[in-house]
Amino acid sequence: MGVILRALRALILLCGFYLLSVVLLAALIGLDAALLTEVHGLLAVKIVAVSVLLAVPLVRGVFVLRTPRDEDPPGIEAAEEDEPRLWALVRELARTMGTRAPDRILLTADVEAAVSERPRLLGLLPGPRRLHLGVPLLAGLTEAQLRAVLVHEYGHFTGGDTRLSALVVRGRRQIGRVVEGFHARADGKVAAERARQERAAAGRIAKGRKPEAVDTRRTGALYRSMAAVFTWYGRLYLRASMSTARAQEFAADLAAARVAGREATASSLRDIPALAAAYDVYLDSYATLGLSVRLLPPHGEFFGGFSRLLAAREGDAAPSRAWLRPAPVSPYDSHPPIAERVLRIESLPADGRVAAAEGAASALLTDAARTWAALEEAVLEAEILAFEHATGWPELLNAAMAGALSSAHTPLHQVLAQYTGRPATLPALLDVIDDGRLWRLAERLPLSEEAAAAKGRAFRAFARPMLTDGLRAMVLTEFSARSLLGWEFSWSRPAAVRLPDSLAWDASGIPSEVGSEPALAAAVAAALADRPDTGPLRALLAEDLPTPA
Repeated sequence: MGVILRALRALILLCGFYLLSVVLLAALIGLDAALLTEVHGLLAVKIVAVSVLLAVPLVRGVFVLRTPRDEDPPGIEAAEEDEPRLWALVRELARTMGTRAPDRILLTADVEAAVSERPRLLGLLPGPRRLHLGVPLLAGLTEAQLRAVLVHEYGHFTGGDTRLSALVVRGRRQIGRVVEGFHARADGKVAAERARQERAAAGRIAKGRKPEAVDTRRTGALYRSMAAVFTWYGRLYLRASMSTARAQEFAADLAAARVAGREATASSLRDIPALAAAYDVYLDSYATLGLSVRLLPPHGEFFGGFSRLLAAREGDAAPSRAWLRPAPVSPYDSHPPIAERVLRIESLPADGRVAAAEGAASALLTDAARTWAALEEAVLEAEILAFEHATGWPELLNAAMAGALSSAHTPLHQVLAQYTGRPATLPALLDVIDDGRLWRLAERLPLSEEAAAAKGRAFRAFARPMLTDGLRAMVLTEFSARSLLGWEFSWSRPAAVRLPDSLAWDASGIPSEVGSEPALAAAVAAALADRPDTGPLRALLAEDLPTPA
């Protein structure tokens, strides 16, 4: 479908919204006119009042023409004097595509690139263009892949997608505003009716009479019926506009393959989902590790450490890049599934251009470390920026784990505190075990129905994993309080706890095979055996163990 036809369809869909609104307004006016010839007095006033209330969301949707401007996401402005190499690439690709280059480049902390335009007269006249470019993309893609990504985005410029989006977005917002208006009024009616019925029930109770049940199922039905009409049209609108959006993505992919090469385009489509998954791991397990103890990574490393993780885990991403999970297509999806997009690109004839021949895209930045640091200052909330910075990642890990251990609250902690009426500590648990009450305590754990119904050895087998997790946390807390516990930081694998001498135990709680006898694991197992014995654990805790190096 050409640009003119797509523009015409977008205009027809938007006009359909206005036509539907006008028809419903006319229906309300006609219904009022018909009813007012038959009724008079208070009933006539009520009919007019209801019609006016129903018409308000319609009038607001039709005549509130101003749509809010899109706000820039958090990020940093990339001025041409600061990033000349990046701007040179952006302008070069714009000339190749025969389109106007963006007026601004905004570097963001997201794993994505996007272009936008602020056209005038509902997209009839061009406007300022913006390129939003995620710095994590620069960290994980080659320059050839970045070229493919940028050409894809320019394909939206040349296809008129960014200008036509003004019409489409306007329709979505106005339909949404009308639907929200009707639902808000329905919710208000329900709340008022509920309050009225609750007051009436309270009055009946005060008089010693049985109150009636609160029932608001029919309240606001007129508003919800009006909302249902526009919801139906909104779904039609979305299905039509999103099918166009998916076609635009395919067209932009073909433009990228034509200009940047088939291999670069296909590999960028494969790598970006893997890159996004790695970024989620990084943010969850590294960047935000110390927030609970008000500690940030070293300055500039909140986002900048992502490059270190990528370098350490380069081989781990290969399987996810090679295999893409097929995904169902929803009529409301704005993008086709990645697997389908890759298949279409890889089915094109080979063009001889190899994506791997070029260097990392981060080399386009004048000073990558400075960019990561500036991004941190621009994106993080002021409350977070007030936290202290760790001097290194190992310090951040140790502080975070010490804080987590001190506030550990496993199911065993909960039931132990309830059972003893005292704080859940390791000495308290050892006393319970020595008194022969371990399995009575275990009966209070939140176990499955099958586990709770089991008896004897079967019950103990079910309960033991949860007991082991809780006891392990208590033991590690005790070692941490004595400064006998350290953590081994790694970019390529989960953190591992470092215990004194032969007490090796990794962070998952599985006894390590490295070193000599796993004394700690053996002591915990003895304490939770069918015939519990806390002797080995008490002896271990009584030893004067050296601090781990």
